[in-house]
Amino acid sequence: MENKKILIVDDEDPIRQFMKINLDYQGYQTVEAASGEEAIKIFEKEKPALAILDIMLPGMSGYEVCEKIRTEAPMTGIIMVSAKSQDIDKILGLEKGADDYIIKPFNPQELILRVRSLMRRVNLGQAKPKDDSKENLTDGPFTLDIYAKSFYKNDKEIDVTPTEFTILQNFIKNKGKAMTRDEIMTQTWGENYSNDTKIVDVNIRRIRAKIEDNPAKPEFIETVWGTGYRWK
Repeated sequence: MENKKILIVDDEDPIRQFMKINLDYQGYQTVEAASGEEAIKIFEKEKPALAILDIMLPGMSGYEVCEKIRTEAPMTGIIMVSAKSQDIDKILGLEKGADDYIIKPFNPQELILRVRSLMRRVNLGQAKPKDDSKENLTDGPFTLDIYAKSFYKNDKEIDVTPTEFTILQNFIKNKGKAMTRDEIMTQTWGENYSNDTKIVDVNIRRIRAKIEDNPAKPEFIETVWGTGYRWK
């Protein structure tokens, strides 16, 4: 059964209620927290599919909450919320393991678009395929189990986020093809996604750190200068 539960974390009650009203209206189940410490407790109890984390929180920051969730439940979807528009805030959130980010102030349509896109990745492979042979994608030392949402290198499981999992799936399916950042973004986040392509580069950097023996000299994800990336 699809998990539609979302944890909303923001110390400003009006913002939490704004998100709650709009997400509840779309059929999601929402739980709330006003601090990072409270967020961790509720997360462990409720086990949501997705968390929306404000960066600036009293005490434990949104970045710290993100890292904690990633350690405990790698396949949870995480959207970071920031009142700042500087690239450093966006990139730091992604480096900490966030799948996406959204900048305040935002409208309900943008919020719902981000959530729907990420929910698709979180629930990827939810229905068990009738043909067992289609459950796995295998290439060289790698195996991607679509139903279990697990990724392995030499039979050792590697923790990946929902976004990283989707990127890896598309890479393996398109082995040898030079894919532009826009292609990767469309296949991963959806056609109506409006963030810049830096989000692709940060995710590629994170994946390389997990799967490459030497990320500075990648064997599997090749940079195609002027274009994007290729799975070798």
